[in-house]
Amino acid sequence: MFRRRRGAAEPMAAPPETEPAVPVRESGPWDADEGYPTAERVDLGGLLLPIGAGFEVQLQVAGDQIIGALVLVEESALQVHAFAAPKRSGIWDEVRAELVREVGVAGGTVEEREGPFGIELAAQVPQQPGEAKQPVRYLGIDGPRWFLRAVVSGPAAVDPAAAEPLENVIKDIVVVRGDEPMAPKEAIALRLPAEARQAMEQEPEPEWNPFERGPEIAEIR
Repeated sequence: MFRRRRGAAEPMAAPPETEPAVPVRESGPWDADEGYPTAERVDLGGLLLPIGAGFEVQLQVAGDQIIGALVLVEESALQVHAFAAPKRSGIWDEVRAELVREVGVAGGTVEEREGPFGIELAAQVPQQPGEAKQPVRYLGIDGPRWFLRAVVSGPAAVDPAAAEPLENVIKDIVVVRGDEPMAPKEAIALRLPAEARQAMEQEPEPEWNPFERGPEIAEIR
């Protein structure tokens, strides 16, 4: 799916089968160490990303690192990035203030409002200087030692019906923070899913053309 375990000993009783942990909340984003519902998800290492019919997933690459994922559904898009956060406090308040400043510098407008995941930002942002402003939603979710940032654009930024499939993606994401020490706001590492890596390894190496632009984004369907 790529576009890219003193006396005679008594017999031991078999251990009881363990039941999967039951989620204590109705929806996520979920932490990898808590109980979360089973669903079809793409394993990106730091994120388990749910997929559905009609979805297209692109991996956002900077250099040789995967820094985020882009989910496309019809004409709308959802960008998701996961970051490390302090153990005892979230960072959405701080990140939100930074986004407000950045949108203002870019010539856009922004207001806070209550959304399905708490406070979010509804912005109007020009894509290029002098161009018309486009609606964008910025969402942030603080988890245990991680922070998930989501950006919704296209019709889903203003239309609740178009937003529902993308909001459901956010609600079913699993964040795999890991135990290694990380600085706050450091990106949680992502990777290609196993089947995509295997497909790339089996492809013959193309001849290098210095005038041809190389691939920048892996696509998963």
